[in-house]
Amino acid sequence: MRELGAARLDDAELLAVIISSGTKGHSAEAIARDLIQRFGSLTGLANRPLEELLSIKGLGDVKILRIAAALELARRTANEIIHERERKTK
Repeated sequence: MRELGAARLDDAELLAVIISSGTKGHSAEAIARDLIQRFGSLTGLANRPLEELLSIKGLGDVKILRIAAALELARRTANEIIHERERKTK
């Protein structure tokens, strides 16, 4: 990410940065790709209850909370952008 910049990474690679570490025989990127494939997209992942994620191999409480925090920051950022655009058009 440092070399290419965040914008050059795909969703799974960015999610792997948040996940941070994998498990024996299953890298953080492999876990991230599995999550995106299982839920269809980051949006699909974001719409799942945290309890559902606990059943996924390679995800524990800390990783799930990191993912949830990152998704919440994304939601808040999107809402700020939307509200700012609405203010500018009024």
